[in-house]
Amino acid sequence: MGGGSVTVAEVESLVAACHRLAALGLSPGGSGNVSVRVGAQVYVTPTGGALSRVTAADLAVLSLTGEPLSEAKPSKEFPLHLAAYHVRPEARAIVHLHSVHAVAVACLDEPLPTLTPYQVTRLGPLPLVPYAPPGSAALAENVAAALADHHAALLANHGSVVAAGAVDVAADLAEELESAAQLALLLRGLPYRKLPAVSGPPATS
Repeated sequence: MGGGSVTVAEVESLVAACHRLAALGLSPGGSGNVSVRVGAQVYVTPTGGALSRVTAADLAVLSLTGEPLSEAKPSKEFPLHLAAYHVRPEARAIVHLHSVHAVAVACLDEPLPTLTPYQVTRLGPLPLVPYAPPGSAALAENVAAALADHHAALLANHGSVVAAGAVDVAADLAEELESAAQLALLLRGLPYRKLPAVSGPPATS
């Protein structure tokens, strides 16, 4: 693995986050991918691997330009991760999920409504990234454009993506995004109270 104790700790945190997200039911089947950035290297979950079963030995290692540094094959969504790190240089982790409620909201024509103050202060505004095929350069470009000014977004007809300063924080925010999407769907078609203007910086670390 290389990189010393810092790398080992980051990788262990990545694996723990993967198992936690899967246990919460946020990674159906073999869907979803997670990465951490350690210096100039990116550790990302492998292609076709369920987050519930991923181990440190399964992780693929890439340079920030996409050069493979290990034999493991990365998730086909790795361009999305690299693009996110490029526009969010402070980010140390990316979580991309196909969780049910987030995908459902991402299939709607309406943006996710702001319903709670925690959605404002924790997630911030959630842009809807235009659809492009999973793993494509076009999707990576679209994600980069959205995350340049935000640290979380919905991907049209696809799922969610979150960038944060640590993988456990990114996992927390991905879980909160899923809860916000579930709440919006529960209220869909019902009259609901609009949230008054709330100010406060989103938590990213």
